[in-house]
Amino acid sequence: MKNPEMLHHFSDGLYAKQSNFPAGMAILKHTHDFSHLSILSQGKVAVLRGTEIDIVEAPACIEIKAGLTHGVKAITDCVWFCIHATDEKDPSKVDEILIKGD
Repeated sequence: MKNPEMLHHFSDGLYAKQSNFPAGMAILKHTHDFSHLSILSQGKVAVLRGTEIDIVEAPACIEIKAGLTHGVKAITDCVWFCIHATDEKDPSKVDEILIKGD
């Protein structure tokens, strides 16, 4: 399966990663050191937060707590945004800064 289409949006102190992905594709489990918001603007997904899985339909805004393992699997084609507070504006560096390593 190919990678989701990623678009990067930057503003003063804010970053939004837009992921456009087809039904059946998943964003792998990961964690962050800081809480952030995720917005489902289109579609239906299964959201893993810790040990809980919720089915979410757009439009929806979800808080992801700091240190919580989470992931998303598309049930239908969807558009998902992760919103983070950061001053980094280089798309090649934001994941390195925001995603907690194992």
